[in-house]
Amino acid sequence: MAEVLEFKLPDLGEGLTEAQIVHWMVEVGDVVVVDQPVVEVETAKAMVEVPCPYGGVVTARYGEEGGSLPVGAPLLTVAVGADPGDARAASSGAGGGAGGGAGVGAVNGTAVEGGAESSGNVLVGYGTSAPPARRRRVPPSSPVRARPRPEAPRPAPEPAADTTPSRAGAARPGADHAGVPSAHDGPVPVISPLVRRLARDNGLDLRDITGSGPDGLILRADVEYALRAAAAREQAQETAPAATAPPTVRPAGAGAGAGVPASAGTSRIPLRGLLGAAADKFTRSRSEIPDATCWVDADATELLNARAAMNAGSGPKISLIALLARICVAALDRFPELNATVDTAAREIVRFEEVHIGFAAQTERGLVVPVVRDAHRRNAESLSAEFARLTESARGGGLRPAELTGSTFTLNNYGVFGVDGSTPILNHPEAAMLGVGRITPKPWVHQGELAVRQVTQLSLTFDHRVCDGGTAGGFLRHVADCIEQPAVLLRSL
Repeated sequence: MAEVLEFKLPDLGEGLTEAQIVHWMVEVGDVVVVDQPVVEVETAKAMVEVPCPYGGVVTARYGEEGGSLPVGAPLLTVAVGADPGDARAASSGAGGGAGGGAGVGAVNGTAVEGGAESSGNVLVGYGTSAPPARRRRVPPSSPVRARPRPEAPRPAPEPAADTTPSRAGAARPGADHAGVPSAHDGPVPVISPLVRRLARDNGLDLRDITGSGPDGLILRADVEYALRAAAAREQAQETAPAATAPPTVRPAGAGAGAGVPASAGTSRIPLRGLLGAAADKFTRSRSEIPDATCWVDADATELLNARAAMNAGSGPKISLIALLARICVAALDRFPELNATVDTAAREIVRFEEVHIGFAAQTERGLVVPVVRDAHRRNAESLSAEFARLTESARGGGLRPAELTGSTFTLNNYGVFGVDGSTPILNHPEAAMLGVGRITPKPWVHQGELAVRQVTQLSLTFDHRVCDGGTAGGFLRHVADCIEQPAVLLRSL
């Protein structure tokens, strides 16, 4: 007899709370084998292909391409030991539910009933053995191409005596015109703990909000629109007579947010996935870290000559960024204050013994910061190979979350964009970032005479809590000296 197993979206690492579905790799009715990738998702850190630890026939999929699912939400169901025909019948007979009937197992939620074989491989957040039972969540949507779950009929809204809706009953598409929500029984159609917390912190009753998601699912956007509608009403009541009608709330995605004027020529880009993670990190960095920037011009002619000499033979080529990284390692060895972070909770400066260098890489998906681990143990050849490998993986979208975290210092070569200088935002929670501008011919006084030299501008942004300007200036000056006279590096090798 076939056993229908529910596979939930696992925690893909680093405490991620949700993932966006980029591309489904299987259809309902397809036969999958153990550990076959079934969906490609985008997290706040990387693109990941999620393998299914069970083999069988796909009976249901949850979520559409472009939509987001929280960690722990149902991803798909697989009928183990069934042929495709039986599986399709099972998906129809289940009424769109997954994991709700007898004989239905769970991969990373409720314990599996039965002895279905599974993969020995384990993703972060789920395993092949059954963990303790967890409280079931409301599925985010009906399975794709499966019969939708029947909804309980809702009673018609009662006529309201007051046409002004309350803060908790913000007008939403599908609610009554007076802004009074319809009462309904059963669980609140929301699965994200972030949405619940947002509503709770702002005093909203989720039962009074009509969800715009599939099957009335309440999304974060619904709560935010309710809050904006309430704020708009309060502002209107303060500036207009009491008899003035409340402002009309636009449907989700159709109107402007609070403080943003509506215009027919505007477009909206959701801050989610990699873009949202970067926005959150930049905001946190600027709000938490008192940063400062100092800069200096350096003559890079001798460094370029040294690199040309290194690459004159037939061995592996040495990249410029690898030489810059090696210089940073030498400077951090002399000024360890900058290879650190601040533990705000303990009010302590934490200095690192190891040097893991992050570097900014521009990709089609946006800016990512891969990490060269143990840079202090690598020579120029090893650094060149690792920078090349990570850059290729970043552009192909194949970086693992572990390759995007754990840096202690960041090297930002913005000279590739043809610019000279910048005041970069620190890669939170790091304490320093070195920026390198373009190397370009400029007039320069060399050995007492005016000459044309290859000049670059260096900028160091640092956390003023970990050191003062003297330390930061000393670090930057040492980097500039090594660039101008590469032989200075011999002292630290």
